[in-house]
Amino acid sequence: MTERNVSFFLFLIFIFSSCNDENMEPMDGDLTSIPYQPTSTVVEIPDHFPEMVIPADNPMTLQGIELGRRLFFDPILSSDGTMSCSSCHMPSGAFTDNLAVSTGVLGNEGRRSSMSLLNIGFNNNGFFWDGRTLSLEEQALLPIEDPLELNETWGNVETKLRDDEIYPALFRRAFGIASTQEITRELAAKAIAQFERTLVSSGNSKYDRVVQGLDVFSDEELRGHDIFFDIDPDISRHAECGHCHNAPLFTTNEYFNNGIDQVTDLTNFLDIGRGEVTSSIFDNGTFRVPTLRAIEFTAPYMHDGRFSTLDEVIDHYVTGGHPAQNLAPVLRELNLEPEDRTALKAFIETLADEDFLTNPSFLSPF
Repeated sequence: MTERNVSFFLFLIFIFSSCNDENMEPMDGDLTSIPYQPTSTVVEIPDHFPEMVIPADNPMTLQGIELGRRLFFDPILSSDGTMSCSSCHMPSGAFTDNLAVSTGVLGNEGRRSSMSLLNIGFNNNGFFWDGRTLSLEEQALLPIEDPLELNETWGNVETKLRDDEIYPALFRRAFGIASTQEITRELAAKAIAQFERTLVSSGNSKYDRVVQGLDVFSDEELRGHDIFFDIDPDISRHAECGHCHNAPLFTTNEYFNNGIDQVTDLTNFLDIGRGEVTSSIFDNGTFRVPTLRAIEFTAPYMHDGRFSTLDEVIDHYVTGGHPAQNLAPVLRELNLEPEDRTALKAFIETLADEDFLTNPSFLSPF
């Protein structure tokens, strides 16, 4: 090749490289040309709610939340591209799927009902029905590789995110990474956790409006309120609900055996629940207490979805449940008349929160 031809060849390479720099992501995945200016934000919380503790290593930013919302609704996380986190946690079901147990990408049924994510950011006592993870960040990692859920590997997900046309820039803006190779499962889980921490009650349910002095209960709702919280000395028939579902979150996030299974001993539970995690026989058959907020939108009920209606749930607790060594100590046979049950249900329904269900910030960005 002549000197002239070599020079012309090098000139073509330079022109081609310059075009790549302007119009395409560099071949080495460098992202430093994209601005990193994260915008700090705080979660909007009703005044009568407790403070939400945000991990120091995962501060809330608008960019992190938006990345997390996209990941939450994106089927890219599943092995066949058909399911996302939102498949089992739908906004319309207060972030449940309204099934007794969920079905994964392989068509296999899971073991338990999907839990509501409403106010999940306030939980400080383990996640899932059995409390197997201690943080939202850790929780977000597990469904991807569960063969009964999304049935993917995180290695594949990381590759798909790195090769995607949109995600590299979103990760850069959210976390300041310098190259696509820095897109990791840990950062994806952090973003999803940020989004999930925004899933807070609107503060506009009837119960919340009453607490804020903006509304009043009907006579029936007020009677149900007093039966729920056992606070009226003139009412002898109490329901004991408030011990496990106390205000304002209407859960203690503790683990109890609520007597739904009839067993001969503590080794006889079909699903031992918390006992799988702690290996303590006294935790067998215990499960995390779910929130009652927006509960009418999350049917069916219990960890296995055995009850289809709130009336069935109330009927169960009226019986006091099946006896066991570790039965929750507050459970006992209740002396509730039909009108008491109706009032109790009327109060529980004041926890409905349609503004939460329709908040555009919680809906799919696609």
